Amino acid sequence: MDYRRIARKITLVLFLSQGLSSAGFIAAFTVNALVAVELTGWTAMAGVPGALYVFGQACGALVWGFSMERIGRRRCLVFGQIIGVVGSAIAMAAVVARSFFFFLGGLILVGMARSAVDLGRFAAAEVHLPEERGRAISKVVLGSTVGAVCGPLLVGPTGRLAAAAGFSELAGPYGVGLIGLILAAILISAGLRPDPRDIGRELARLHPESIPSQTTRSLAEIVRQPGVVVAMVSMVFAQMVMMVPMSITSVHMKAHQHPLSALSLVIAAHTLGMFAFSMVSGRMTDRWGRGPVIILGSMMLILSCLMAAPSISLWPLVAALFLLGLGWNFAYVAGSTLLADQLSPKERAKTQGFNDLLLNLASAASQIGSGVIYASGGFGVMGLAAAAAAAVPLTLAIWWQATAAQKR
Repeated sequence: MDYRRIARKITLVLFLSQGLSSAGFIAAFTVNALVAVELTGWTAMAGVPGALYVFGQACGALVWGFSMERIGRRRCLVFGQIIGVVGSAIAMAAVVARSFFFFLGGLILVGMARSAVDLGRFAAAEVHLPEERGRAISKVVLGSTVGAVCGPLLVGPTGRLAAAAGFSELAGPYGVGLIGLILAAILISAGLRPDPRDIGRELARLHPESIPSQTTRSLAEIVRQPGVVVAMVSMVFAQMVMMVPMSITSVHMKAHQHPLSALSLVIAAHTLGMFAFSMVSGRMTDRWGRGPVIILGSMMLILSCLMAAPSISLWPLVAALFLLGLGWNFAYVAGSTLLADQLSPKERAKTQGFNDLLLNLASAASQIGSGVIYASGGFGVMGLAAAAAAAVPLTLAIWWQATAAQKR
C-alpha cells in the first residue's frame, strides 16, 4: 500500500473541507456579536453568542474525541458537518424570527460542528511520520484561508440578499454555513477513505520508533507529561488570547461609526493571518522545533494585543488583528504538532478531544469576560488583559526549551 499517496489524498480532502466549512463559520462569527446586541438591546451581551458557540465546541470536542477511536475519523467528521447544517438553519431562522434563545441553540450546534472540523488537523497528523507532521497539520489549517478570505467578504452580499427578501441583513451570513457544510459533508464522506485512524495504526506498527510508548496510558498519566502540558497550555492560551479581541472588535468598531464593510475588512485580515501562513509555520515547526515556534507565536500575540489596545482607526486595527491571527497560527500549529508527538495511536483521539475541550472552555470563558470587561473598562483594558494572558505560554515554552537544553 502506498501510504504516502494515501496521506496526500487524505490531507487534500481535509484541506478542501476546511475551506468549505470555515467560510460559513467565519461569516457567521463576523456578525454574531451584532446579532446579540440587536436582539437583546444590551451591549454586555455581545460576548454571549461566542461563548455559547465555543461551549458547543467544547462539548463536541469531548464527544468526537471519545467517538473517533470507536467509529473512525470519517464518520465523526461527517456527523459533525450534518449537525452544523442543522445549527446554521436554526440560527438563520432565529434571526428572522428575532428569537435570541433559538439563535443561541443554533450556535451551540454550529460550535459542535466546528469542533469536529478542528479535530481534522490531528487526522492529518496521524497519517504522517513525526518529521512531516508540522507541515501536514499546517496544510489542513491552510484550508481555512478560503474561509478567512471569503467568509467575511460574503457578509455584505448575503446580507443584501436577505434584506432584498424582506429579512434582517444579519440573517444572510448564516446561509454561507448552511451551504458550505453540506458540501464539506459530501466531500468527506466520499474522499476520506481509508479511514485515517486505520492508516495511523498501521504506520505505528511499521515505524514503532515514531511513537512515545508501546502501551496505552490513561488520560491522567498522559496529561502529566511535560511535553503534553506545554502543548495543551500553548494551544489553550493562544486560543483564549486570540478570541478576546476578535469577539468584541465588531462592537468596538460599530461604536466608532465604522461601516459593516470596514468590519469585514478587519476580520478578513485577522483570519488571513490565522490561516494563510500555515505552510510557513508548519515548515518552521518541523525544522526549528516545536518550542521555538510556540515562543515566536506567543511574542506575536503579546505585540498584537498591545497594538490593538489604543486603536480606534481602521488601519491600526487591521494590522493588530492580522498579527493576532498570525501569532495564534504559530502557537496553534506548533502546539498541535507537539501534542501529536507525545501520543501512541490508541491515546490520540481521547487526548486530542480532551485538549480541544479545555481549549474551548477557556475560550468560552474569555468571550464572556470580554463583553463584561469591554462594557466596564473599554477596548484598551481588554487588550492589555489579553497581552498578560499571552505571557503564560511564552514563559512555559521558554522553561521547557531550557530544560530540554540542559538534558542534552
